[in-house]
Amino acid sequence: MSQLSIWKWVNVEAGERVPLLWSFFYFFCLLCGYYMLRPVRDEMAIEGGVQHLPWMMTGTFLSLLLATPLFGLLSACLPRARLMLSVYAFFIGHLLLFFAAMKAQWHPEWIARAFFVWLSVFNLFVVSVFWSFMADVFSPAQGVRLFGVIAAGGSTGAIAGPVLTTGVTYLFPVPSLMLVSAGGLAICGGCIYRLDRWAAAHSAHGNATGEVPLGGSMWAGIRAVAASPYLLGICAYLFLLTMSATVLYMEQAALVGREIPSPEARTRLFAGLDFIVNVLTFVMQVWVTNRLVVRFGLGAALLVLPLVTAAGFAAIVVSPLLPVFLTLTVARRVGEYAIAKPAREVLFTVLNREDKYKAKNFIDTAVSRGGDASTGWLVSGVKALGATTGMMAGALVPLMLVWGWIGWRLGRQEAELQRGSPPPQ
Repeated sequence: MSQLSIWKWVNVEAGERVPLLWSFFYFFCLLCGYYMLRPVRDEMAIEGGVQHLPWMMTGTFLSLLLATPLFGLLSACLPRARLMLSVYAFFIGHLLLFFAAMKAQWHPEWIARAFFVWLSVFNLFVVSVFWSFMADVFSPAQGVRLFGVIAAGGSTGAIAGPVLTTGVTYLFPVPSLMLVSAGGLAICGGCIYRLDRWAAAHSAHGNATGEVPLGGSMWAGIRAVAASPYLLGICAYLFLLTMSATVLYMEQAALVGREIPSPEARTRLFAGLDFIVNVLTFVMQVWVTNRLVVRFGLGAALLVLPLVTAAGFAAIVVSPLLPVFLTLTVARRVGEYAIAKPAREVLFTVLNREDKYKAKNFIDTAVSRGGDASTGWLVSGVKALGATTGMMAGALVPLMLVWGWIGWRLGRQEAELQRGSPPPQ
């Protein structure tokens, strides 16, 4: 296929090619660095005891509650590019600290727990900030066409990450992964600079204000969410997504821990799942996502993942076996990363600049990890009362249908906002 045919297939206009490539490469480096570290985190979760997961999830949630207003304060004072670079410099510093602590073997059990919490915070925070930046740089119409392709850059990085992990750990000890990941974040900084310059030069898209700090207060994002039915709907969609993912993750982790006794075998299983998910996700993002959204709308795209999850939990009710869990995990993650995630990010393109950063960051971090923490304790509680995996899966099926209805309604609301009308109440 010729280069011209490729651009035409992915529905990219001539003036959008350069920023699209920078955005693709930016997300590649970001998720490559994260997926290098993800198999280590998943193995630490089992080694530390699945029964302790609610505590670690709660630690993640509390960390994000602290980080959200601090990010709001920074975004009120700093221009767009400096804000982004400050966030990435902060996490690069932490990676260097983890490298030093792991090399020194200082209290390894506490470093392992801290790393689990930190990586969970890191993933949500940097990805949320990335998509805030994308929603600010590109218009709503561009987002519909381009966000699926940009997301494919992340999937490519997610494929490369586990491969790099295997290669690096054959040559160097595990702490060296921290340095490689930090290098990837530093490259992201260069991409941020180039995209910010492009946005400033294309003020016709409404991006010239990127040089001006957002202003407002550190709590503006939380207040905006509380006052907006549209943002509350996004919160509900994300909360139900997180709830279903957490139940699946905890039950699958317990099952893997019982059926696969070797830590090495479990790590290989998790890395293999990541590889399969990311290959399928990349194919979907490049060839399916933008065409699905353009043809059927955001509502249909946001409906796909809830329906897949409802069907998966129904299958677990009938047969709560490890292959069923693994199949649902793959299907869910492909549906989320390839379709639901790009579609969900388009929902933010119709907001004002302050909400794109502050409200979005609160939703993506505190709401998401709040769902993790509350669901973790809920699962532990109902299992202590004697609930089985099949019973929990059966109770979740109707909730997944409610989740799908919320997604469909959000798609309608986004279309109304893009036309300049208030969303339906």
